[in-house]
Amino acid sequence: MKQSPIFVKHYDLMAWLIPRTLSFPKSQRGVLARQIQQELFAIQAALVEAATAESPQSALVKADRCLICLRTYVRLSRDLTLLSPDQFAHAGKLMGEVGKLLGGWQKRA
Repeated sequence: MKQSPIFVKHYDLMAWLIPRTLSFPKSQRGVLARQIQQELFAIQAALVEAATAESPQSALVKADRCLICLRTYVRLSRDLTLLSPDQFAHAGKLMGEVGKLLGGWQKRA
């Protein structure tokens, strides 16, 4: 499980995005930053559940839903100028990689 590419990519996303949310203004750390962090951890939990379940499909669907929410919150962060365009592009690239791996896993499950 630790060596699976989706876990590595999602860890990279978490390791990069969480510090960015900690630099949000205080007024957004308790709102938008918290939502982003919660979605990141919810995706991680769903991936672990999928990796350890006999039937991973429901956990993969949950991870996909959380990823959709995360993309929305990251886009909102850019629109509110909490993330720069370059930061948004980098986050989008990382989320896209996780999404591709997640989609491939869903097709195989």
